[in-house]
Amino acid sequence: MTHTHNKQPGSKMCFVCGQENPVGLKLDFYETAPGEVTADYIAPDHFQGYPGVLHGGIAATILDETAGRAHMGGDPPRFMYTAKLEIKYRGNVPTEEPLTIIGKAGKDRGRMAEGWAGIYNNEGKLLVEANALLVNLSEETLDSANLEELGWKIYPDEE
Repeated sequence: MTHTHNKQPGSKMCFVCGQENPVGLKLDFYETAPGEVTADYIAPDHFQGYPGVLHGGIAATILDETAGRAHMGGDPPRFMYTAKLEIKYRGNVPTEEPLTIIGKAGKDRGRMAEGWAGIYNNEGKLLVEANALLVNLSEETLDSANLEELGWKIYPDEE
């Protein structure tokens, strides 16, 4: 799927967005509106829990990342960690089928913020959703050398 929206940066080895992580999910995130991100994904069978069904822990991992990325749109980007993640599993997430992942920034509480994320199937049915409580990374943790080491940049879309 081609996106006309702003692609978000990723890092080298992040399990979810790391384009150079050989065992990672390699998700590309796009900002579709202020405080809203989306990603398209087809989960490979090797991330299954049951045959043809994405493992619930992998679904939770995707939602965790997506809820946080909904707050990253500013300049500089806002890096946060998850303090609390509440998952509602509504249906099985299929492997080997197109999925749409959406994240929305929730209430901003200064050092903390809320985020929501959901995974939808091809028909637009919500399969899993999460509410996250996110906390800003400390200034000491974030310096430019760290971003460089992370390989934090926009990785071009493959043709």
